[in-house]
Amino acid sequence: MKLRIISGLAVAALAVALTGCTGPAAEEPEEPADGGTSVETEAPDTGSMETDALLTTADSDLGEIVVDGEGMTVYMFDSDTQGGDASTCEGQCATNWPAVTADSDDPAVEGVTGEIGTITGVDGETQVTLNGWPLYYFAGDSAAGDTNGQGVGGVWWVLTPAGEKIGG
Repeated sequence: MKLRIISGLAVAALAVALTGCTGPAAEEPEEPADGGTSVETEAPDTGSMETDALLTTADSDLGEIVVDGEGMTVYMFDSDTQGGDASTCEGQCATNWPAVTADSDDPAVEGVTGEIGTITGVDGETQVTLNGWPLYYFAGDSAAGDTNGQGVGGVWWVLTPAGEKIGG
């Protein structure tokens, strides 16, 4: 019985640690946007997924979303300022929500219709933006098509190809 309680506490602690920045009003992680305990999606439908583009699109249970060239979902953070020149995700937040980075100020995209740009990220690397929103990955996504970060803390969202957040 003690082992089961300890295991449950360890899982809860890991979930809190992975949420990282959830915004100033969030005291505990929010339930996923669908009200369940996890968000399950189908693998993205991106054909062969062989693309030189940094960002592309994929069909998911949330609709058509923006992913990287490997099919990993990208997110925006409500605490950032759209069109700003800096990310607000630092420290543990940046560990749990790593920036989407590019080797140039003009990253290649395929199927993404929103405005692509870059800023200097918190680590000094070139961070990609979509419609002025800095882009991030979620450490809780482990495979192409995962959208486990959708709605976390009520501040993290996937984006449409036009750069509009889904949910929230």
